[in-house]
Amino acid sequence: MIRDFIEFFFSIGLVINVMLYIPQIMRLVQFKHADDVSLITFAGFNLTSLFICLHALLIGDKWLMIGYSFTCLANTVVTVLIIKYRYLSKK
Repeated sequence: MIRDFIEFFFSIGLVINVMLYIPQIMRLVQFKHADDVSLITFAGFNLTSLFICLHALLIGDKWLMIGYSFTCLANTVVTVLIIKYRYLSKK
């Protein structure tokens, strides 16, 4: 009973975690600049998410793996947009 309760809210937490990146992605696309966004921070989030995915794979936790795969994808999108708008758009 308590295990199901915790796993349910853990799953909700994984969804919320991914959704928290959507406003940052939308803002980057809308304003087409990344002056106020830290590349180091999002690269760090990316690396952390990758290691969580690898840990989930190692321990066989499919929901953690799935949840953090989406988080890693969202982090990658933000990181790529930062690089694009900060370094590649300034010609």
